[in-house]
Amino acid sequence: MIIGIDGTEANEEVRVGSSEYAYQLLHSIYRISSRSESQNKFLIFLKQDKINGLPPENKRWSYEIIPSDRFWVFKKLLPRLIFGSKIDLFFSPTHYLPIFTTVPQICTIHDLGYLMFLEQFRRYDFWQLKYWSAISIIISKCIIAVSKTTRDDIVRHYPFSSNKIKIIYHGLDHHLFNQNIPDILVRHIQDKFKIGKYYILHLGTLKPSKNIEGIIKAFSLFVKAGHTMSTGFQLVIAGKKGWMYENIFQLVKEQNLENRVVFTDYVTEEEKRALYKGAYALISPSYWEGFGMHALEAMACGTPVIVSGSGSLREIAGSAGIYVDPYSVESIYGGIEKLVSMKISEYNKQSRMCFERTKAYTWESTARKTLDLFEGFSK
Repeated sequence: MIIGIDGTEANEEVRVGSSEYAYQLLHSIYRISSRSESQNKFLIFLKQDKINGLPPENKRWSYEIIPSDRFWVFKKLLPRLIFGSKIDLFFSPTHYLPIFTTVPQICTIHDLGYLMFLEQFRRYDFWQLKYWSAISIIISKCIIAVSKTTRDDIVRHYPFSSNKIKIIYHGLDHHLFNQNIPDILVRHIQDKFKIGKYYILHLGTLKPSKNIEGIIKAFSLFVKAGHTMSTGFQLVIAGKKGWMYENIFQLVKEQNLENRVVFTDYVTEEEKRALYKGAYALISPSYWEGFGMHALEAMACGTPVIVSGSGSLREIAGSAGIYVDPYSVESIYGGIEKLVSMKISEYNKQSRMCFERTKAYTWESTARKTLDLFEGFSK
């Protein structure tokens, strides 16, 4: 069987969210297929030259570069699938499936949160997400949902799809995210961004769904409450600018927190793992998350997490999470206060629970389940 894969999301220098998922999944599929006796071959479609880091070609793994600018899937990939490349199955690690192909198609749906929060998206982005996701859900032979929460959302909005959804969780790179990250690296990154010893970390793209304004307001309450440890704490907001983020910076000024809040912008994988390891806690009271990879990565480093009590974050963190109401600033503040007030023995227990929780998540498992799904179409 020849399996075609849209590799454009993985072929990015700066990877977050779904692009990191695509990158890690490609690598894990490559490793497994290289060891396997299966005769499956993989053809990875790209719209620009392959970046360093993607797996090298071999007799089972090859790339086809189809240059384009906008509407690549329709203008270039679709004609190639119909008239050119002879594949038996096509997989997209996102919701962007081409239409009218003659082969079975599988896609991954990461979340449908935009259907509940129209006001958090620019009009063009919303309609593209809404209609392209709907088309992909309709035409796909199978849909990978990255969590039960995402599965339930798909079924609620598209009931006809219930019998073709398979839940396959994201994995975790345990070599990168663990409790053995060197202290010297942690200190180096803290010095680079002018971060002190105690800080609460938020990591993710700056966009409305992350509820960063709620974090800032809650942190302001924490500072004003005069907790015995609050004077030494900073709030670190790491992540690239997304959209509708301007109010975040204005709010920091309004709350007189310029000296207590650090913005790092985009961080590399090395910087990210060091920030996780050095943080007193990760805070993520998102309005929704399709999975919550950032929470899992922090937990693997032994860092306790304060997360939204709704959606997939509760599903991922389980009993190891401290849960808050994303719509209540007081609740978010309460989560911070609860963790900071813990005795050292309680805090260490919370850390161990987080670490233990992450052992079940591996990219190897994610890739094997995905390959099993592919194999189902060859029988």
